[in-house]
Amino acid sequence: MPELPDVLAYLTALERQIGGRTIDAIQLRSPFLVRTFEPKLDSAKGRRIVGFRRLGKRIVWELEEKLFLVIHLMIAGRFHWKRAGTKPSRKIDLAAFHFDNGTMLLTEAGSKKRASLHVVSGHAGLAEHDPGGLEVLEADLDTFSQVLQAHNHTLKRALTDPRLFSGIGNAYSDEILHAAGLSPVKWTSRLTDEEIAQLYAATRSTLMEWCARLQAEAELAFPEKVTAFRKEMAVHGRYGKPCPVCDTEVQEIAYASNETNYCPRCQTKGKVLADRQLSRMLKNDWPKTIEELEARQSMSPDGS
Repeated sequence: MPELPDVLAYLTALERQIGGRTIDAIQLRSPFLVRTFEPKLDSAKGRRIVGFRRLGKRIVWELEEKLFLVIHLMIAGRFHWKRAGTKPSRKIDLAAFHFDNGTMLLTEAGSKKRASLHVVSGHAGLAEHDPGGLEVLEADLDTFSQVLQAHNHTLKRALTDPRLFSGIGNAYSDEILHAAGLSPVKWTSRLTDEEIAQLYAATRSTLMEWCARLQAEAELAFPEKVTAFRKEMAVHGRYGKPCPVCDTEVQEIAYASNETNYCPRCQTKGKVLADRQLSRMLKNDWPKTIEELEARQSMSPDGS
């Protein structure tokens, strides 16, 4: 799912490509995309785009006369900039927005259509789509600490809760926690003041670094390959690969359709965290420490 750095990159690219232009036509291929009945999507035709903004992970197109298109890309939704007149014809194509200089295509890979578009009139209606999470890049340490400890959650859950923190998801939470040297399953109630300060600093530095990098790329070319897995990342999506800090193999906790990646040496004091499904299956054979894990990996196929 596109997170804060990816969404800001999209905003940069959208502004550069279609900012100030008029929507000439809209072709809707998937009726499941639009989740509102009034105003109609067709009411956006003929209106000029006056700006773009972000609500959490949602991308907002602001049109003339206070009409807003609120687009949530979810996991697999993406924008693609195409030549003028391109029609939405593939199974992954959801809609096409036509301009005089090209076509903005909205797509969604996969069979589960989760991406959504809400047509909203007025700022009051727009505010209803704001999940309300704290904008960490605009917050001080005290405010961050208050939000973090308002409820007792694991750090992974707290960081990825859109009602607590805005724009942080599965990928960048892994990177933040690695930079902070904190376990993803540590409870927020058990954090020291020093650890909270570490997490605050790591959250800001990680997000600022990736926001700057991706926005700079979007200034040069439209972001056609937005992904949660980037080779420059320290741990996310790097299960089994060496941690860039200590060379320990990155580990994974898999649950539902998500995964948490972490370094057991940098983040959990050498403890290998239990994977809910795999550790239950292996029971006593599940390695508890880095040493047990490395010993198991060094064993020959016959167990000697």
